[in-house]
Amino acid sequence: MVSALFRWMKAVGYLLTGQLDSARRTLDMNPHVMRAKYDEVIRDKTDRIHQYKQAVAGLIAQQENKIAKVKTLTDETRKLEDLKAGALAKAKQKVEQLKAQGKTEAEVKADEDYLKCLAAYNDFNSTLTEKQARIDELEADVKSYGDKIKDHKIKLQHLVREIETLKAEAADAVAEIITAKQEKDIADAFSGIADDGTEKELQRMRELRQEVKAEARISREMAGTDTRAQEAEFLEYARSTSANTEFDALVGLAAQTDSGAKEKKEAGEKSSLPE
Repeated sequence: MVSALFRWMKAVGYLLTGQLDSARRTLDMNPHVMRAKYDEVIRDKTDRIHQYKQAVAGLIAQQENKIAKVKTLTDETRKLEDLKAGALAKAKQKVEQLKAQGKTEAEVKADEDYLKCLAAYNDFNSTLTEKQARIDELEADVKSYGDKIKDHKIKLQHLVREIETLKAEAADAVAEIITAKQEKDIADAFSGIADDGTEKELQRMRELRQEVKAEARISREMAGTDTRAQEAEFLEYARSTSANTEFDALVGLAAQTDSGAKEKKEAGEKSSLPE
């Protein structure tokens, strides 16, 4: 029982699904619906391109920040180079002074000013090395960002071209649907497949005309108008014939006509007698 009910529900589901698919297909073939669907796809792709552009803009901002840091660090390294050169120059000057005073190498290296110059030089050199390493790292990042940005720009150009292609495709698709529907309607009309009611309506109007004419004819016969019309026609013919005979008599043609008719009658009678 449960199995049969489940199969029945499943069959109903298949039926509804088939009906929905058929209805959706019919709806999708509507030119306005198709245009709206293309517009929706184009809007969705346009939104994605906008988000993509924002992401690429973020990469560009990161690249520009790193470039700015490289510029700042480069300026700092130049200053450190100058400071290091200054510390070295001062240390040399101090060494010459101490040697001129007859100080030994150990005494020179133990001199306070010399030690200050040495410490400064080492500090500047260490800092310079760190900053130079940071500059190398940033320059590598800038190059990596540049490659990524270049690749993303190419993809963006492709997506923009795809949008333009979709717009043209939408116009072509709508035009094709409209043209195909018109061609189908025309073909169906010629083949008698189409049932738009026009042929039935025409046939009904033709039958109605025949019925009205038949009813009018019956009405005339019932009212005797046909008999009166025939009598009027006969009277008109008699009147016209009488007038013509009278006119012929007045102009002298009636006697000739009568005598000719009499002769023809006598000749006919003689030919009919037995010999």
